[in-house]
Amino acid sequence: MRAAGTDTIQGVRSNWLIKFINSIIGIVALSAAVAVWWFGWRPLPQTSGAVGAPVGAAVTVHRDAHGLPRIEAATLEDLLFAQGYVTAQDRLWQMESLRRAASGTLAEVVGAGALELDRETRGYRMARIAERQLANLPAADYAALAAFARGVNHYIRQQRGNYPVEFRLLGFDPRPWRVEDTLGIGLLMFRTLSSTGRMELQKAALLQKGDREKVEYLFATRGGVDIQPGSNAWALAPSRTASGKALLANDPHLQHGIPGIWYPVQLRGGGLAVRGVTIPGIPGVLVGRNERIAWGITNLAFDVQDYYLEQLDPATGRYLYKGQVLQADLDRELIPVKGQAPVEFRQWVTGHGPVLTTVGNRQAALRWTAAAAEPFVFAILPLNRARNWEEFRSALASFPAAPSNVIYADVDGNIGLQTMGRLPIRRKHAGDVPVEGATGEFEWEGYIPFAEMPSVYNPPSGRVLTANQNPFPANYPYLVSGNFSAPYRARQIADRIGAVPKWTAASTIELQADVYSGLSHHLAGHVVAAWARRGSPANLAPAVALLREWNGQMMPELAAPLVITYTYQHLRRMIAEKAAGQSGAEYNIDISSAHIETLIERKPPGWFPDWDAVLLRACEEGLEEGQRTQGADVRKWRYGIYNELTVRHPVLERLPWIGGYFNLGPYPANGSTTTVKQTSARLLPSMRMVVDFGDPAGGSYHLPAGVSGHPFSGHYKDQWRAYQSAEGFPLDSPAVSTLILQPAP
Repeated sequence: MRAAGTDTIQGVRSNWLIKFINSIIGIVALSAAVAVWWFGWRPLPQTSGAVGAPVGAAVTVHRDAHGLPRIEAATLEDLLFAQGYVTAQDRLWQMESLRRAASGTLAEVVGAGALELDRETRGYRMARIAERQLANLPAADYAALAAFARGVNHYIRQQRGNYPVEFRLLGFDPRPWRVEDTLGIGLLMFRTLSSTGRMELQKAALLQKGDREKVEYLFATRGGVDIQPGSNAWALAPSRTASGKALLANDPHLQHGIPGIWYPVQLRGGGLAVRGVTIPGIPGVLVGRNERIAWGITNLAFDVQDYYLEQLDPATGRYLYKGQVLQADLDRELIPVKGQAPVEFRQWVTGHGPVLTTVGNRQAALRWTAAAAEPFVFAILPLNRARNWEEFRSALASFPAAPSNVIYADVDGNIGLQTMGRLPIRRKHAGDVPVEGATGEFEWEGYIPFAEMPSVYNPPSGRVLTANQNPFPANYPYLVSGNFSAPYRARQIADRIGAVPKWTAASTIELQADVYSGLSHHLAGHVVAAWARRGSPANLAPAVALLREWNGQMMPELAAPLVITYTYQHLRRMIAEKAAGQSGAEYNIDISSAHIETLIERKPPGWFPDWDAVLLRACEEGLEEGQRTQGADVRKWRYGIYNELTVRHPVLERLPWIGGYFNLGPYPANGSTTTVKQTSARLLPSMRMVVDFGDPAGGSYHLPAGVSGHPFSGHYKDQWRAYQSAEGFPLDSPAVSTLILQPAP
């Protein structure tokens, strides 16, 4: 029997240990709370009250319940200053990462892992192009961009020592914002949307050993029945809407990220009364509406890059052009790399452009319209001021962005579509493969005149739509080349518009979320028919049964979408290998699905003697691949496991234990690359906007994440649920806070 005293001592020790552990837990919790406050909540922007600023008169910044800023100022200079200030409040880290991505300086702050990205960016000479654009800016454009930059810099100075958490984790402070940074971000988007040169290299590789006729077919710029005119945005005339007013919808599909690429804003003052979205770092509104008109943008995908094979000595830089020996310029730069010595970057630049790669044993230089020494005009503000179709087109005529389709609607019920951009005139080649550079035979002959670009105004159908398909008529007087999309999204949009007599904003958002895949559904029907004709192989019976009952909806809880996805991937490989005469041939361009469907429909001779056998073999190989990841029973497969989407924060996701909190997902996504709602592991609808001129709220929008880029803000990802369920938020909504930028004494 133990003594009572011993029990007492042990009880005291036990209580002391518990108190000690609780104290440690309390200290850790308090330290964590202090750290979260210091690094997370302390940098959150001030959204109410007043702050001093170098403005001519007081500027008000109202914010609604989702953090959308509405800026009101007396002059354009003050308005753009405030836009720079407010954008930096919400997205300073994103602006920093975008300008570094555009200038090839990411490795300076994140290390060697970004070195290849920096090399690629410097290869395109992005910073040098931005410098030339700056030198050519008209005075009024420079003043506008400089006002925006001053607003960003006022916030940077004001927040010194209190920057967003990403700066603290990476251990550096932002440098002042420059006009060149805004121009660079514009070039970054241009490059993202127009890197068609890679398609030339892919086609050239297939042609090396392949059947030219087959390869040419696979890279044709038309596939299926193209819906004219051209690319996911549409506008409806009053005869097709419930409100009796024109309606416009836009949902650009871009590579996802958090925060998202779009920043919503309203601007009023200095001749502007506009609302919509822009890219952080670029003033004005890129997609949106004013009091009279609305517009939406999709990528035209016209080929604006060509590779020229140079007769160049890589040791000296001398090259041959039209019988003369010329000297290439040598770009030499040092790329700063965090944690190690700078890395030298060297590159020859010929008259065609920078030498970026080799094709066979030849140096290949890239010519790109963004690098052209043409006058640069910041055309966003004229677009924001446009009051009618004529002024809208006038603004687009000088727009320096990537070639685009721009949808139009106005308060008077007019609708239209206009393509824009600098589109090279090619007479002796289509721009689809690298061409000889030494002879001078394949030079561009200027650009297609704006007046001759595809344009539609008030068509009898009462609708215009684009989904990145080819908008150029078959008898177009200029050679057309590009990475145009297959017409499945455009067909589905047109079919659904035609099936409903009157459209509302709510039904339009629902259409933006449509996940029917015409390609996948048709391919499933071909597989089922092929199996029915053969009745074998028996191991395909469960998969065929799933495909037979499937309605073409790419839903995450179903197995059939995954069966047909794997089948298509293996079928595409088999067709590419047949054309190229080699195994493992790479073929994956946007229009490839339309060409493959046409082959299956028409079964032309010279490809395969037995198309049924090819289809069933592709399905069988697809099942074998799927079984390695989702098990032997195909009925238990789930498309959402394959199409799982995680939107990652590039810095914070690496934090131990809590990093996942700052991401969106993972979640099982619906849709595919051929559905109206395009989703994949890489891209998704980057925002949705609908403007109904009969809607007193001015229209609706939503983002995948939220307005704020601060991970501890309530608006960091507060739109995620609504985005998943396709709910919109009003562009005009009551203010819940007001910040006043007061003129400094």
